Amino acid sequence: MSALTAGGFVLPKSFLFGNPVDAMELLNEGMDVGMKKQLSDAALTAARAKGASYADVRIGRYLNQFVSTREKRVQGIANTESFGVGIRVIANGCWGFAASNNVTKENIAKTAERAVAVAKANSKIQANTVQLAPQKGYGEVAWKSPIEKNAFEVPVKDKVDLLMTVNSAAMAGGANFVNSAILAVNEQKYFASTDGSYIDQDVHRLFPTFTVTKIDKASGKFETRKSLSSPVGMGYEYLTPLPNTKVQGIVTRYKDRYDILEDVKNATADVDQKLKAKTVEPGKYDLVLDPSHLWLTIHESVAHPTELDRVLGYEANYAGTSFLTLDKWQSKNFKFGSDIVNIHADKLQKGSLGAVGYDDEGVKTKEWEIIKDGILVNYQAIRDQAHIIGLKESQGCCYAQTWADVQFQRMPNVSLVPGKAKLSVDDMIKNVEKGIYIIGDGSFSIDQQRYNFQFGGQTFYEIKNGKIAGMLKDVAYQANTREFWNSCVAIADESDYRLGGAFNDGKGQPAQSNAVSHGSSTTRFNGVNVINTARKI
Repeated sequence: MSALTAGGFVLPKSFLFGNPVDAMELLNEGMDVGMKKQLSDAALTAARAKGASYADVRIGRYLNQFVSTREKRVQGIANTESFGVGIRVIANGCWGFAASNNVTKENIAKTAERAVAVAKANSKIQANTVQLAPQKGYGEVAWKSPIEKNAFEVPVKDKVDLLMTVNSAAMAGGANFVNSAILAVNEQKYFASTDGSYIDQDVHRLFPTFTVTKIDKASGKFETRKSLSSPVGMGYEYLTPLPNTKVQGIVTRYKDRYDILEDVKNATADVDQKLKAKTVEPGKYDLVLDPSHLWLTIHESVAHPTELDRVLGYEANYAGTSFLTLDKWQSKNFKFGSDIVNIHADKLQKGSLGAVGYDDEGVKTKEWEIIKDGILVNYQAIRDQAHIIGLKESQGCCYAQTWADVQFQRMPNVSLVPGKAKLSVDDMIKNVEKGIYIIGDGSFSIDQQRYNFQFGGQTFYEIKNGKIAGMLKDVAYQANTREFWNSCVAIADESDYRLGGAFNDGKGQPAQSNAVSHGSSTTRFNGVNVINTARKI
């Protein structure tokens, strides 16, 4: 699911898709928006002429930069650009799709005709016709990520220097190994459809990260700690820490901005503690989960199983279908979680990975409830799914990883709503007799219906009689989704709310990846089963 592995860094698929370019070429403005409109009109006209009842065009320019280092050397610098057009149509009641990197009026018309031919071929074997939710045209509109500093305008040398400083700080603190990287993405997407929309969007994302490793020479054992950064829908300003962007407590946590140098120093000290930490005793514990950890549990146990295509069995790649079948939603009283659990989907939240003005089928984005007061009330649906659950319009969560891929339902930001009462992390810990405070995401496992799961983390602090009693290791917790969310007893307020997320979440066949954030405040779950991952059964 993630773009990162524990031992190093792996480029997301979208990086590998593009052609290598010089870093300065990433600053070129690209094709004029007026020309994009002319090309789109050529495609729409050709599709109609061949019998399409609906057509949409996506002209996309995808820019990526990846700077990776290890200890005292640069491992790699990749700058890529991809430019092309994807055309989707409905003809004879069926979908057809075609794409090309030859973006001229003549070829774009031929590509549209090929998409219609695909749709007509599909209609010979497909029993049910597409039911597309109505969508008004918006005319000519634009949206841009509200960034303060374009990451591509920052010289590669400055990024390398920052990462080398990060590595030096880790090595000075006794680290044996350290990897660090900065990933930057810019999606320049133009959408047009027969509904009458011409939408120009400029989307930016950034992910700074590192992993620190120390080895105990006496025992030969090692421990690691990843960064507590979050991939974000922001510019390079994310790496400019501000005084009010830190949440102080047992550990320093980062809200909206990120201090990578402070975090790597803390990480290096944390690894020392992890090497000396006592191993956890299996049993039932109250868990206090930081947003840097809880985002992944939300992603796997809430966001994926509420994707409507998984619910219907249309999608089973990347960990299967869903236990949240339609009958549970239709009952109107399926108790997914405790009364304080409210989970919203949205594509609007500033700074989030999923934030855009319009999705990839021209639907204006919004926010909606998935879990309300613990009850399952909705799913995630796009235009050709909306009618299945009685919606009159799409929820605006359609996405394709590049111009060459057909767009389909992808999760929006799915987040746990903060608690209403003023409640700090310290307030939650002081009421716990036997518990564990977990920071950062780690390894995980979940079954084919997104029901039974196991999650690890980065650092674990034992709670005894309302106080932190030291660090633990070899911790993972097990539960099923419904049992876990019904054990939720406290959620910190808005002041503690933070985003985590995945830069490279996989779905589909052929596989696609998308970037998505999940927000929460620190949350407490009572009586969760904890295992020792180092002990043999």
